[in-house]
Amino acid sequence: MDISQKKQVIQKLQDKLPLVPEPYKVIANEIGISEKELLDYIKELKNNKTLRRIGAVLNHRSVGFLANAMVVWYVPAERIKEVTDIMVSFPQVSHCYERELLNNWRYNIYTMIHSDSFDLCDNTIKKISQMTHIDNYEVLYSTKELKKSSMKYFLDEDNKNPC
Repeated sequence: MDISQKKQVIQKLQDKLPLVPEPYKVIANEIGISEKELLDYIKELKNNKTLRRIGAVLNHRSVGFLANAMVVWYVPAERIKEVTDIMVSFPQVSHCYERELLNNWRYNIYTMIHSDSFDLCDNTIKKISQMTHIDNYEVLYSTKELKKSSMKYFLDEDNKNPC
């Protein structure tokens, strides 16, 4: 695969995947390579840590999730695995991350919780707190969606990212 085709792979992967049973075959055909070549190159990008993941973005508001809360928790280091296993068992939790403690921000676990109402979201947070016995947390509700896009690479001159 030449450098031009490699750039095309990256351009195609940062766009929406075709909604067909074999999206990688469609992408490979558009680039002029085999599906195997495409998948081998994706594996290479993954193995050398150039590509972290390929993921889907759900427009949560359009599917009915009107209440979205980032909940930050302080969890003692020795309980992180136990507590986060409980947190991620809730279907309302879409993300759960561990972060380093900071001097002026003493929370190390971040969860994103989605629900169709603020009351249901609050109930989920209370249940998580009760089940984990963690009551040191703060709730940060989303009020406006400011950005929902990723960085784009190898764009043509007309579609460059602003810097």
